[in-house]
Amino acid sequence: MLFHSSLRQELMKSFGATLVVLVTIVLTMMLIRTLGQASRGNVNPSEVSLVLGYTMLGHLQTILTMSLFISVVSTLMRLYKDSEMIIWLTGGCRLIDFIKPLMNFAWPILLLIFVLAIWIWPWSYQQSQELKDRFEKRGDLERVAPGQFQESANGQRVFFIEKDLAADKEGKNVFIVTNERERQTITSAKTGRIQNINDQRFLMLTNGQRLEISGTNETLKVSEFKEYATRIDQDAFAKNAPIARTTPTWDLIIDPTRYHLGELSWRLGMGLAAFNLVLIGLSLAQVNSRGARGRHGLLALFIFIFYENMVNLGQNWVEQGRIGFWGLMLGLHLGVFVLAIFILWTRNIGLSWELNTSKIDKLISRLKMTKAPA
Repeated sequence: MLFHSSLRQELMKSFGATLVVLVTIVLTMMLIRTLGQASRGNVNPSEVSLVLGYTMLGHLQTILTMSLFISVVSTLMRLYKDSEMIIWLTGGCRLIDFIKPLMNFAWPILLLIFVLAIWIWPWSYQQSQELKDRFEKRGDLERVAPGQFQESANGQRVFFIEKDLAADKEGKNVFIVTNERERQTITSAKTGRIQNINDQRFLMLTNGQRLEISGTNETLKVSEFKEYATRIDQDAFAKNAPIARTTPTWDLIIDPTRYHLGELSWRLGMGLAAFNLVLIGLSLAQVNSRGARGRHGLLALFIFIFYENMVNLGQNWVEQGRIGFWGLMLGLHLGVFVLAIFILWTRNIGLSWELNTSKIDKLISRLKMTKAPA
């Protein structure tokens, strides 16, 4: 059918252009954010591309939802602006007849959004967190870079090495500051090397000085040494407990805690919101040539932002126990669906009445023109 094919073709062009623009913008913002994390030592600089890819993959469902909504609204507003919508409506099409071609175009994208939110999102977030945790949990000496002050994994030590020797196994001009309870220790040595003793790693310092400052009685103790050993990597990180974002969807269902239900409401809500936004775009996309042309576009953008924020806010409410899972799903998503259908129905009746009235007026005017004079 010409009506369906022409509408789907224009939707595809608009969706593709919008997706490219949004992906470029979001990718640039995420790249700047990831590089900032790498400069602060939260991300391995050699793994920036991996972290960026996993992060982008985790937010792809939101980008697809926004691209789909913008393409629907912009395409329909263009039809109204160029009076093509009036031609279709006067030709016998009703506003609700646009639902079928819109859904024929949108269903592969909606299916992809569901797949991304339900399966890809927890996997990508888990991979990204593993990369960050692995870099965060690296040994104290692996954190040290020549010529830079670097904090240890537990935050109690600060290391400085002027120069690396012997393939990162020995350093020159080593400086260590340790904070332990009410005591601060400052250790400096000409050289330092890593040595394994009884399956434990030690930093062997030679020809140095050790300064101990007590915070209770404000005493100062200075000692010199030819060789001094300090144990490293003794404060291992405990394994992080699995969080709801990295939990598979099936595990969220079989273990319905508040946090699991909150995460599940967000994953399902992303797909349901994308479906409802297609109907909202159809019901609100309109251009009045005599009024403000951007009014309906701004209203549609405001509704999109409000709807997406309500999905995130609903997740927090479920986690806090302020609302139940089914109460959120029925109250928010079903309520938006009913509201969109109601607006479509009222607009469809209004358009039909206007078109019928215009036809009657034209018929009356023709009768007046053909009426013979007395």
